[in-house]
Amino acid sequence: MSEKTCKLGMPDNEDSVDLPIREGSLGPATVDIGQLYRQQGVFTYDPGFTSTASCKSAITYIDGEKGQLLYRGYPIEQLAEQSSFLEVSYLLMYGELPSRETLEGFKQSILYHTMLNESLLRFFNGFHYDAHPMAMMTGVVGSLSAFYHDQNAMRDPEQRDVFAHRIIAKMPTIAAAAYKHSIGQPFMYPQNHLGYCSNLLHMFFSVPAEAYSPDPVAAEALDLLFILHADHEQNASTSTVRLAGSTGTNPYAAIAAGVTALWGPAHGGANEAVLDMLNEIGDVKNIPKYLEKAKDRNDPFRLMGFGHRVYKNYDPRAKIIREMCHKVLKRLGKENDPLLELAMELEHIALNDDYFVEKKLYPNVDFYSGIIYKALGIPVSMFTVMFAIARTVGWTAHWLEMIGDPAMRIGRPRQLYVGETQRDYVPLDRRK
Repeated sequence: MSEKTCKLGMPDNEDSVDLPIREGSLGPATVDIGQLYRQQGVFTYDPGFTSTASCKSAITYIDGEKGQLLYRGYPIEQLAEQSSFLEVSYLLMYGELPSRETLEGFKQSILYHTMLNESLLRFFNGFHYDAHPMAMMTGVVGSLSAFYHDQNAMRDPEQRDVFAHRIIAKMPTIAAAAYKHSIGQPFMYPQNHLGYCSNLLHMFFSVPAEAYSPDPVAAEALDLLFILHADHEQNASTSTVRLAGSTGTNPYAAIAAGVTALWGPAHGGANEAVLDMLNEIGDVKNIPKYLEKAKDRNDPFRLMGFGHRVYKNYDPRAKIIREMCHKVLKRLGKENDPLLELAMELEHIALNDDYFVEKKLYPNVDFYSGIIYKALGIPVSMFTVMFAIARTVGWTAHWLEMIGDPAMRIGRPRQLYVGETQRDYVPLDRRK
């Protein structure tokens, strides 16, 4: 850590305070305000925590200006091209790429934790058939804490590993069960001879009456999407997992909190919003009209899946997934699907429109992921569930990092109080 400091003083306080400047290995330095309230009697005010580092982390680094995303120092482009989702999962959780033998053992551990307790599987019968799959996932993931309620994971590194492997393994099974319940089909059990994403496709789309063989291109597309969605630094859902986990709650409950946060349309529901937008546009011939609406600040219409809050340049994940998107459409013969044809034409026009190029409103990962999920036959209501499967790895990695930190403290944000000052209680019969 650097020994640099900056001085801060308040008008009614003659003494200033030296605030240490902490420098990480990459990115902007941070001002350590830990002693600010004690010495100056003030808090900082930062709605949305957009300028506040809530923790130290060695997992993921983002440079939005450069369009850079690193997992444990490895560029996302290299991992997407050369790695697999389970290898990336190991990397995020343990900090290093595994040897061949270690990776094989990790894969086997994940595969053999995919089954759900039969009592837990019966929970789905308590949900109405049209319940949102994210509601089911939130409830069932939280219920895992009733089946695995030993709190040793908080103290024992080996038990933390068991939790980590177990939650990553069971999320696809939970997701598939939610889907099957929503369409009234029997649950399909996982198959240990299939890979992670092939197994997911099997549990989603196979039925007892017929043989089913997962399409390798579909499995490859899911594996790539899961790599790209595995982690994204201190986003809303990851911060939620950390905040919940800081209380010492059961780790499954902390992950369930992350699922709930991800459900919001401003976060994990963005790719679902892309399909809603395409349905609203309706036809290729309507694109020019809607592009003009998107350019009009007074028009409520927004072009969903373009631009990104963090990336001020091109989303590096979008560059990777664009090629896979076109590959999937060609493989499945979906190039002529009206909605997907509309999406591709919208992509082409927006990439060549001076307004969008100037403002760097390029298609982001949500734009392409929604199109791929649609092409694979995954219903829109399941899009955020697919995101949750992938992001569980990031949530777990951050929980492991936080719990293993001896300096961990319970999260306790402050506030700027703007309510009434102290006043006396008025008896009911004296109130007007």
